[in-house]
Amino acid sequence: MAGTYLRRLGALPLAIAIASGPAWAAEPWTEHTLRLSDGESSPPATIGDAAFLAGAWAGTAFGQRFEETWNAPSAGTMVGLFKLFDGDDVTLYEIQLITVEDGALTLKVKHFNADFSAWEEKSESVDFRLVRITDGELHFEGLSFYRRGDDRMDVYLVTTGAGEVSEQHLVYRLSP
Repeated sequence: MAGTYLRRLGALPLAIAIASGPAWAAEPWTEHTLRLSDGESSPPATIGDAAFLAGAWAGTAFGQRFEETWNAPSAGTMVGLFKLFDGDDVTLYEIQLITVEDGALTLKVKHFNADFSAWEEKSESVDFRLVRITDGELHFEGLSFYRRGDDRMDVYLVTTGAGEVSEQHLVYRLSP
């Protein structure tokens, strides 16, 4: 694992585990997430492989509500915006970018506090390398998207806290 990204989200300690490295031979990380095997590289992919993410989504995560919007693929990228909130109080913003690097997809994330102060340094992001793509599934290291019909998506995120790895389940519903 290249590193562990720690942040405090309200009173909830949250560590997003990020592994980086290469993956044709994916291995399970948690029940619903994968990671790259040692010495492997990401499979080839195009931005069109992530097109099923496009749309305005909403749901719950970490005991709070969220909204996430992904634009359709254009100019070789997709951009996503995520907002986590409790009532009228925002606890987290994310700007997400899916891009093609070396013939494979990478998901780059920048996190922001409610006052829009950045977690990462100006030139840094948290990067998730592609592990596997199947019909309606997109697996990055420690972050997996499963499209479930026309209006639902299950997302699983690897988190760590107190030295333990766990899996967070986020249920996305397509907003009307």
